[in-house]
Amino acid sequence: MNRQFGPGYAESVARDHVLASLGGTTIEGALARGDDAKEVWRAVCEEFNVPARER
Repeated sequence: MNRQFGPGYAESVARDHVLASLGGTTIEGALARGDDAKEVWRAVCEEFNVPARER
C-alpha cells in the first residue's frame, strides 16, 4: 500500500475507503475480521486499477 499510494494516502485509503468487493467494509475492517491479506490486496488493485506489473 505504501509503495503504491504513499504512506499518508495509504493509511487514509486503508482506514476510510469502503470497498463493495470486500462486503462493504474498509481494508482495515476486512483485515480485522480475518480476511486473507492477498485477497484484500487484489480487491484494492481492482478498485484502484493498479497495473498488473505493480500488483
